[in-house]
Amino acid sequence: MEYMSQEGYDKLVAELRQLENVELPKVKEAIAEARDKGDLSENFEYHAAKREQARLLGRIRFKQRVLEFARVIDTSKLASDAVVLLSKVEMTNLNTNARMAYTLVSPHEANLREGKISIKSPIGQALLHKKVGDVVEVRVPAGLQRLRIESIAI
Repeated sequence: MEYMSQEGYDKLVAELRQLENVELPKVKEAIAEARDKGDLSENFEYHAAKREQARLLGRIRFKQRVLEFARVIDTSKLASDAVVLLSKVEMTNLNTNARMAYTLVSPHEANLREGKISIKSPIGQALLHKKVGDVVEVRVPAGLQRLRIESIAI
């Protein structure tokens, strides 16, 4: 089961609709055009379009599967005294004194540019169920980081 925010769920549904209603018909049209050109054994356009169709169908199946097992979390029922999914956590890196803020989200919503990290990432797992003032040690590719939780919000 995949827990996610309403925003993440809606975005996934929109991506699926885009793939099914826009991109897949384009590929089917490209296959039909390439088929009309004659000999399929040496028809590069036909083979490229078939590969693209297979890639798209794989992405569609993957997104359908994620949505099938997705559960939207009601944020009004989440407590903000400990870090949970959809918590916005402000912390200080005790190694560099740098402050940072991340929102813990499902792996399908993770986007570092937007400040959203996966709950399954090393930092996400280390922060889970911790409280304000707790210091966590996280082993990341850059080495061992010590993070102090400054605040938690939903």
